Amino acid sequence: MLPAALTLQVAHPAVGAGVDDHSVFRTDPWGRGERSLRSLQLWIYGGPAAAEEGRRLRAMHKRIQGTDAHGRRYHALTPAHYAWVHATGYPVFRHGLRLLARPLTEAQERQLYAEWLQVGRILGIHDREMPQTIEEFWPYYHRVLDEELEATVVVRELLDPDALVPAPDRGPLPLRLVLRTLWPWLRGPLQRVRAFATVGFMPPDARAALGLEWTAAQDRRLCRFARIIRLVVPVLPERLRYLPLARRARRAARTGA
Repeated sequence: MLPAALTLQVAHPAVGAGVDDHSVFRTDPWGRGERSLRSLQLWIYGGPAAAEEGRRLRAMHKRIQGTDAHGRRYHALTPAHYAWVHATGYPVFRHGLRLLARPLTEAQERQLYAEWLQVGRILGIHDREMPQTIEEFWPYYHRVLDEELEATVVVRELLDPDALVPAPDRGPLPLRLVLRTLWPWLRGPLQRVRAFATVGFMPPDARAALGLEWTAAQDRRLCRFARIIRLVVPVLPERLRYLPLARRARRAARTGA
């Protein structure tokens, strides 16, 4: 679900301009992805380190500023911009769960949103900057979709199946060597799968706001893929279903540590 949320974030002109001007996602996509995933895991499972990570992120974003494609000044820590980046995860995660697991009950949706607000506080987002209830969230979300989002340069680049992404440079050396050798043949198919999943796991109203095409045939393929995930993932051992930080946190919760 992460690529869908990231794409929805950079569809905001200010956020897209900040990523376009300051991110290393073009030159170091694998390192950028690894750092982002580790940061996200810390927010959820990091315990005392979560607040420290939130402070680090705000300090890092202080220097991110410039002018967007419409000539408007932006700053990464402008409350509306910073809150939108966090807010996008909720509708994407909710939509993704309907496909990959099961639809949430109303009580679960409210619990999830309350937890989303708590993570926002860890990131330094004040309650006044985020809708405090689901009833307040959806009008806010649809207003941003209707009035502010667009298919920015970064959105188009993230969805481009022909983008020249370098070979993976993370993982065991033998695997990296194999991937580097095969990358000219693997890159195209993997890019197409990534673009398909990014658009597929984006909520339909967000797709429509960005003018992204999504056909009935594509929807059937996505549903077949999701059905396989629902069957396979629950029977996998925990070490294959959770990243190390999450596994440690779950183990500590079970033992009361």
